[in-house]
Amino acid sequence: MSVLIKVAQRLGRQRWFAAVGKRVVPVDLAVQRRTGGRISLARLAGLNSMVLTTTGRRSGLPRSVPLLYVHDGADFVVIGSNWGQAAHPGWSANLLAHPEAEADLVSRRVPVRARLVTGAERERLWRDVITPVWPAYDDYAARAGGRRLRVFVLSPR
Repeated sequence: MSVLIKVAQRLGRQRWFAAVGKRVVPVDLAVQRRTGGRISLARLAGLNSMVLTTTGRRSGLPRSVPLLYVHDGADFVVIGSNWGQAAHPGWSANLLAHPEAEADLVSRRVPVRARLVTGAERERLWRDVITPVWPAYDDYAARAGGRRLRVFVLSPR
Protein backbone atom coordinates (compact mmCIF):
# COMPACT_ATOMS: atom_id res chain seq x y z
CA MET A 1 0.00 0.00 0.00
CA SER A 2 1.38 3.38 -0.99
CA VAL A 3 2.22 6.09 1.51
CA LEU A 4 -0.34 8.39 -0.17
CA ILE A 5 -3.13 5.88 0.39
CA LYS A 6 -2.16 5.48 4.05
CA VAL A 7 -2.14 9.24 4.55
CA ALA A 8 -5.51 9.61 2.77
CA GLN A 9 -6.99 6.81 4.89
CA ARG A 10 -5.79 8.48 8.09
CA LEU A 11 -7.09 11.91 7.05
CA GLY A 12 -10.38 10.40 5.88
CA ARG A 13 -11.21 9.37 9.44
CA GLN A 14 -11.10 12.96 10.70
CA ARG A 15 -14.42 14.76 11.11
CA TRP A 16 -13.12 17.89 9.34
CA PHE A 17 -12.22 15.79 6.29
CA ALA A 18 -15.88 15.00 5.63
CA ALA A 19 -16.80 18.69 5.90
CA VAL A 20 -14.10 19.62 3.40
CA GLY A 21 -14.88 16.63 1.19
CA LYS A 22 -18.52 17.69 0.70
CA ARG A 23 -17.33 21.02 -0.66
CA VAL A 24 -14.64 19.48 -2.88
CA VAL A 25 -16.98 17.03 -4.68
CA PRO A 26 -18.24 19.61 -7.24
CA VAL A 27 -14.65 20.67 -7.94
CA ASP A 28 -13.57 17.05 -8.39
CA LEU A 29 -16.46 16.43 -10.78
CA ALA A 30 -15.52 19.50 -12.82
CA VAL A 31 -11.85 18.44 -12.95
CA GLN A 32 -12.78 14.94 -14.08
CA ARG A 33 -15.09 16.27 -16.78
CA ARG A 34 -12.47 18.76 -17.98
CA THR A 35 -9.72 16.13 -18.17
CA GLY A 36 -11.85 13.33 -19.59
CA GLY A 37 -11.52 11.43 -16.31
CA ARG A 38 -7.71 11.36 -16.36
CA ILE A 39 -7.42 13.46 -13.20
CA SER A 40 -9.38 12.81 -10.02
CA LEU A 41 -8.57 13.99 -6.54
CA ALA A 42 -9.15 10.48 -5.16
CA ARG A 43 -6.93 8.91 -7.84
CA LEU A 44 -4.18 11.41 -7.03
CA ALA A 45 -4.18 9.83 -3.56
CA GLY A 46 -4.04 6.34 -5.10
CA LEU A 47 -7.72 5.42 -4.60
CA ASN A 48 -10.20 4.12 -7.19
CA SER A 49 -12.66 6.76 -8.31
CA MET A 50 -15.48 6.82 -10.83
CA VAL A 51 -18.08 9.29 -11.97
CA LEU A 52 -21.42 7.54 -11.56
CA THR A 53 -24.25 8.87 -13.71
CA THR A 54 -27.72 7.93 -12.52
CA THR A 55 -31.17 8.93 -13.70
CA GLY A 56 -32.88 11.41 -11.38
CA ARG A 57 -35.78 9.66 -9.68
CA ARG A 58 -38.05 12.73 -9.95
CA SER A 59 -36.58 14.70 -12.84
CA GLY A 60 -35.56 11.83 -15.12
CA LEU A 61 -32.42 13.82 -15.92
CA PRO A 62 -28.85 12.46 -15.76
CA ARG A 63 -27.14 13.12 -12.41
CA SER A 64 -23.40 12.61 -12.00
CA VAL A 65 -21.33 12.26 -8.84
CA PRO A 66 -17.70 11.26 -8.23
CA LEU A 67 -17.44 8.23 -5.93
CA LEU A 68 -14.81 5.97 -4.46
CA TYR A 69 -15.27 2.37 -5.44
CA VAL A 70 -13.76 -1.01 -4.73
CA HIS A 71 -13.69 -4.09 -6.91
CA ASP A 72 -15.42 -7.33 -6.05
CA GLY A 73 -14.52 -9.56 -8.95
CA ALA A 74 -15.82 -7.88 -12.11
CA ASP A 75 -18.26 -5.76 -10.09
CA PHE A 76 -17.81 -2.32 -8.56
CA VAL A 77 -18.93 -1.63 -4.98
CA VAL A 78 -20.02 1.88 -3.96
CA ILE A 79 -21.22 3.14 -0.59
CA GLY A 80 -23.89 5.77 0.07
CA SER A 81 -22.09 7.34 2.99
CA ASN A 82 -23.00 10.98 2.31
CA TRP A 83 -19.96 11.80 4.44
CA GLY A 84 -21.74 10.50 7.56
CA GLN A 85 -24.76 12.80 7.32
CA ALA A 86 -28.17 11.67 8.59
CA ALA A 87 -29.76 11.56 5.11
CA HIS A 88 -28.96 9.12 2.31
CA PRO A 89 -27.26 10.69 -0.72
CA GLY A 90 -29.53 11.51 -3.63
CA TRP A 91 -27.64 9.28 -6.05
CA SER A 92 -28.46 6.23 -3.91
CA ALA A 93 -32.20 6.99 -4.07
CA ASN A 94 -31.82 7.43 -7.82
CA LEU A 95 -30.28 3.94 -8.09
CA LEU A 96 -33.13 2.44 -6.09
CA ALA A 97 -35.63 4.00 -8.50
CA HIS A 98 -33.59 3.44 -11.69
CA PRO A 99 -30.86 0.78 -11.27
CA GLU A 100 -29.45 1.24 -14.79
CA ALA A 101 -26.54 3.69 -14.64
CA GLU A 102 -23.16 4.46 -16.16
CA ALA A 103 -19.73 4.41 -14.52
CA ASP A 104 -16.99 6.58 -16.01
CA LEU A 105 -13.65 5.01 -15.19
CA VAL A 106 -10.59 6.90 -16.42
CA SER A 107 -12.06 7.78 -19.82
CA ARG A 108 -13.88 4.44 -20.17
CA ARG A 109 -17.66 4.36 -19.82
CA VAL A 110 -19.21 1.19 -18.46
CA PRO A 111 -22.98 0.66 -18.41
CA VAL A 112 -23.89 -0.91 -15.05
CA ARG A 113 -26.89 -2.27 -13.22
CA ALA A 114 -27.07 -1.47 -9.50
CA ARG A 115 -28.18 -3.82 -6.79
CA LEU A 116 -28.59 -2.84 -3.12
CA VAL A 117 -26.87 -5.47 -0.99
CA THR A 118 -28.05 -6.55 2.43
CA GLY A 119 -27.50 -9.27 4.99
CA ALA A 120 -24.48 -11.57 4.89
CA GLU A 121 -23.32 -10.28 1.49
CA ARG A 122 -23.28 -6.69 2.78
CA GLU A 123 -21.39 -7.73 5.91
CA ARG A 124 -18.79 -9.62 3.85
CA LEU A 125 -18.28 -6.70 1.49
CA TRP A 126 -18.06 -4.23 4.38
CA ARG A 127 -15.54 -6.33 6.32
CA ASP A 128 -13.41 -7.79 3.52
CA VAL A 129 -13.63 -5.35 0.63
CA ILE A 130 -14.82 -1.87 1.66
CA THR A 131 -13.23 -0.86 4.96
CA PRO A 132 -9.77 -2.28 4.19
CA VAL A 133 -9.64 0.26 1.32
CA TRP A 134 -11.39 3.19 3.06
CA PRO A 135 -11.62 2.70 6.87
CA ALA A 136 -13.36 6.08 7.20
CA TYR A 137 -16.64 4.40 6.20
CA ASP A 138 -16.77 3.00 9.75
CA ASP A 139 -16.56 6.58 11.05
CA TYR A 140 -19.18 7.81 8.57
CA ALA A 141 -21.51 4.98 9.66
CA ALA A 142 -21.04 5.94 13.32
CA ARG A 143 -21.88 9.59 12.57
CA ALA A 144 -24.90 8.86 10.34
CA GLY A 145 -27.41 9.14 13.19
CA GLY A 146 -28.51 5.51 13.09
CA ARG A 147 -28.85 5.45 9.31
CA ARG A 148 -27.50 2.25 7.75
CA LEU A 149 -25.21 3.22 4.89
CA ARG A 150 -26.43 1.81 1.59
CA VAL A 151 -24.02 -0.52 -0.21
CA PHE A 152 -24.50 -1.13 -3.91
CA VAL A 153 -22.92 -3.61 -6.27
CA LEU A 154 -22.65 -2.22 -9.79
CA SER A 155 -22.46 -5.04 -12.32
CA PRO A 156 -21.31 -4.31 -15.88
CA ARG A 157 -24.07 -4.92 -18.42
